[in-house]
Amino acid sequence: MKINVLAILLLVFALFTCSDSSKNLSPLSSDATILAFGDSLTYGTGANKGEDYPALLSKLANITVINAGVPGEISSKGLERLPKILDEHKPDLLILIHGGNDILKKLSRIEQKSNLSAMIESAKTRNIEVAMLGVPEPGIFLKSSELYEEIANETNIPIELSLLPDILGDNSLKSDFAHPNADGYQLLAEGIFEFLEDYDAL
Repeated sequence: MKINVLAILLLVFALFTCSDSSKNLSPLSSDATILAFGDSLTYGTGANKGEDYPALLSKLANITVINAGVPGEISSKGLERLPKILDEHKPDLLILIHGGNDILKKLSRIEQKSNLSAMIESAKTRNIEVAMLGVPEPGIFLKSSELYEEIANETNIPIELSLLPDILGDNSLKSDFAHPNADGYQLLAEGIFEFLEDYDAL
């Protein structure tokens, strides 16, 4: 019996495609709620009130986006804080941008990964979907810490790895070495909007 190599290759490609699509998010209705959870990058440090990415994303998507960012927070404190906020707001989607302060303070990478994974699990046990953005490590050429992609693969959630490094790598989009300015947050909101569109949430 002859084996059709092309058919096998197409089958393998289809299997990989199905695997990627398994990370797609559920479409958000007009009355859905997004919880933006994180530290100063979510809070909007470096810009005026209303110029933070959750406020801008809310306008772009015409949907409720709650800003639950706390400047200076490390991941262990975020893990303590998250369950109460999830129970209070009962969001349909959690956008997680956390761990930057762990990186800056050179805290344990293992603990940071464990804390972020536990945050994701806390949302999933409440039937809340999660999307995450990678936070860059300091350096000349910024890129997201590798642990973010590891976590996303292990928890099977959508991950955006290039948006924050691109913004924080451009001095014209920063208010200081670690935070965007108003223009940077606008691009962050637009990038997250496109990210959610790519995964069928919007």
